[in-house]
Amino acid sequence: MCGIFGYWDRRGNELPADDLRAMARSLVHRGPDDEGVHHAPARGVAVGNRRLSIIDIGGGHQPFVSDDGQIAVVQNGEIFNHVELAAELRQQGVRLDTHSDTEVILRLYEREGIACLKRLNGMFAIAIDDAREDALYLARDRIGVKPLYVADDGQRMLFASEIKAFWAIPSVKRSQSAIDLEAIHHYLSFNYVPVPWTAYQGVRHVLPGTWMRFGRGNSVQTRRWWRLADQRERDFAFDEWAEEFLALLDDATRIRLRADVPFGAFLSGGVDSSTIVGLMARHVDRPVRTFCIGFEDPRYDESAFALEAARRFGCDHTSEVAELNMLDRWPLVLHHLDQPHGDASFMPTLRVSELAAKHVKVVLTGDGGDELFAGYDKYAAFFGRPDALTLSDADFQRHYFDAISLFAPAAKTALYRPELRARLDGIDSFSVAAKPWFEEAAHFDRVNQALYLDMQLLLSGNNLVKPDRMGMAVSIEARTPFLDWRMMEFAFRSRGATKLSAQGDKKHWFKRAAVPLIGEDLAYRKKQMFTVPIGDWFKGELHDWLRRTLAQSPLIDQMFEPAVVATMLDRHRDGRGNFTRELRALAALAVWGQRSAF
Repeated sequence: MCGIFGYWDRRGNELPADDLRAMARSLVHRGPDDEGVHHAPARGVAVGNRRLSIIDIGGGHQPFVSDDGQIAVVQNGEIFNHVELAAELRQQGVRLDTHSDTEVILRLYEREGIACLKRLNGMFAIAIDDAREDALYLARDRIGVKPLYVADDGQRMLFASEIKAFWAIPSVKRSQSAIDLEAIHHYLSFNYVPVPWTAYQGVRHVLPGTWMRFGRGNSVQTRRWWRLADQRERDFAFDEWAEEFLALLDDATRIRLRADVPFGAFLSGGVDSSTIVGLMARHVDRPVRTFCIGFEDPRYDESAFALEAARRFGCDHTSEVAELNMLDRWPLVLHHLDQPHGDASFMPTLRVSELAAKHVKVVLTGDGGDELFAGYDKYAAFFGRPDALTLSDADFQRHYFDAISLFAPAAKTALYRPELRARLDGIDSFSVAAKPWFEEAAHFDRVNQALYLDMQLLLSGNNLVKPDRMGMAVSIEARTPFLDWRMMEFAFRSRGATKLSAQGDKKHWFKRAAVPLIGEDLAYRKKQMFTVPIGDWFKGELHDWLRRTLAQSPLIDQMFEPAVVATMLDRHRDGRGNFTRELRALAALAVWGQRSAF
């Protein structure tokens, strides 16, 4: 795990070394152990890295440079099948000087070019300066586990693992940090800014499963190198399905245990994390280190389930009772996110990351299981509607989008001040951000279409941002076995009925398959969301704070009608409506705006 950064100047102009050093400093939390830069000022290009040393502690210094000095590679992430790839390369006579996964990327690229990405099983954002082509490649992993941003003014392109690296350069901050109002418009639909947008006009998020090639002049190529939608559903018998599911997840877990530093797992006692920990225990010769935070409020406390799972698998378990009110951490969370996010679970995720960081540098998590196998209540709620399967294709897509939206289009229109309403008139979040993914997944059944939308938007826009940013805030790496590409493709070869039963049973076959490993109690326990009761606080102890925060925010005042905001506040406080998610999103926007100093 690391942070990468660099630039490509279309005219071959040099970016001052001081600016590169400033970008590196802004990413120290992502890579506190080492720093390296390959800079070719005469060509106007650099690739740099801040390293969190996980694999080959002594030999893994980045960038890795080819013997002739023509190719330089940096990456953020891990290539989990690097052992097998290295063995294959050595059999072919290729010299490898280290045990680093980044050297494997370099040697594969030398032989296969950018097509080598398909050989990689991992989570990664990669930058490759290829002087032979006089070009810079940027590549992002299949589903967007690792972030990668570009700030392009048409003459110079900067890239980095976090947006704050761009603002470390004062001239860039001044010229490219204007708020992207369309992105905020989409934020109010999704509760996060969906890729490829960011909250800033001058910055875009590289799409998952995509590479970009920057050449001279205005030469920019963008290619999708992997598509989950290429799968075709097929029929399985349950026993066949369960055998393949468990074998794939077991191997995905096994290769994610490759590390030269202490590792553990986040354990909530839910079906996802319990299954991962149960599989980890098969492959290690000492107790798995597991970490959990609990709360005194039983509505939000999962620690008893985590302890049950830890005892079942003989784990070395660490649990702490955390303060429930974490809102004082919100500014820090949003600092690490660089953008507004209305998801309150980032705060407890930071807290459990801090706990784990005292003991390990790597954790495995259960992220991705809900999106692959229909684990959220929203799926059961929508597909429990009598018309869910009889709607026309167009109506199904629109109705599902409306069901998961934060603010409906009419609610956003009413919220906006007249000038903002006019500027955003005709921009439909469904049409530009959701419909293209629905169209790509049109051959799937409707449950899988809904899951596909979340795989493409919710994961890269929010749910994978959470473990990456909150883990990196305290310099630990989060690994996600469910998002092994083999498991993702298997999941979308599986029909929706294997995931959500006609009776509304979520993770239908997954839970049946996991019972022999984790037991019925853990497999079928009621799902709890890992969050805090912010809606209750907004009615009582934090209502005045919320009203004051929104009233004093220049950003909120410039964009939204005060009377509409006040009505939501009043109705929520008085119990005449539940506006928890809407008010939480506005509060996140206000707190982010204060920190961003526009």
